[in-house]
Amino acid sequence: MELSIIGYDPIGAWQREASTIEELLEYRNSAGLTWININGLKDAAAISQIVETFAIHPLTVEDILDVEQRPKAEEFDNYLFITFKSLRHRTDKANGELDLDQISLILTADTVITFQERPNDPFDGIRRRIMNNVGKIRRAGVAYLVYAIINAVVDEYFLELDRLGNNIEVFEDRALDENDNTLLADVQRVKQALLEIRRVIRPLREGLNVILHLDSKLIASPLDPFFKDLHDSATQVFDNVELFRELLDGVMEVHLASISNRMNKIMQVLTIIATIFIPLTFIVGVYGMNFANMPELGYPHAYPIVWSLMILIAIGMIIFFKRRHWL
Repeated sequence: MELSIIGYDPIGAWQREASTIEELLEYRNSAGLTWININGLKDAAAISQIVETFAIHPLTVEDILDVEQRPKAEEFDNYLFITFKSLRHRTDKANGELDLDQISLILTADTVITFQERPNDPFDGIRRRIMNNVGKIRRAGVAYLVYAIINAVVDEYFLELDRLGNNIEVFEDRALDENDNTLLADVQRVKQALLEIRRVIRPLREGLNVILHLDSKLIASPLDPFFKDLHDSATQVFDNVELFRELLDGVMEVHLASISNRMNKIMQVLTIIATIFIPLTFIVGVYGMNFANMPELGYPHAYPIVWSLMILIAIGMIIFFKRRHWL
């Protein structure tokens, strides 16, 4: 478990790493606003120790430890609880395979506590803004920090959608290649990634809608436009996911139609060849019966005449097929 704490106010900021919960809570006694971050959810006893300090409800603790918890937002007497998923693209895999990390957030009057399933979060930019006093984050209160944290995660969704969108553009170019045997598998992997994003962005959007309609003293009215913008961004992510899914369905339809068209052409050629050989087979079959009284069998020029007749029939049928645009 990795423990860190950032304290800040409009005048200054400091950052510390801690090895125990007790050490972490000692740093919290400093004046100003505090952001506590906990990486790793395996030490349930340590997590229980910190939530007891902030009088966190046991049901909230269960949601924090449940990494499969659906994104949501809940208001309690003395804090606001939000849980959501961050995206982690698997660089060792191709075409859109994702890992989802659980992030839980508790907002109190002067403290934000984030619980992360794994390290390597997308919040380094927020930490730099706090330490370097960039923007309004040190002057806007802890609720604005909550907005910045969720906004960083939603920005990751947009980056992932940009990457998937580039894949879809490549798929559109590959769709007309009838010999591309891997396209359908690649499309299916991207569709699976889109389903994962859709599965987590839809409840997050609902949670942000809950926050917008809360009458809570923890989120001041001047911050409403920021959370409204965040809700709009989540809605845009959801809409883009639906759009990309429709585009992938179109790519698959075009590719399958291309394959079907290729098969139709092959069947057309085979059918024409079979049709040409029908009368030829009939002629050969007739003269292959070898009846004793077939007068043509004794004619000295019968063999070249039959061959000439079959060649003329074949040429005539090919000319006929070409004029009807069947060939």
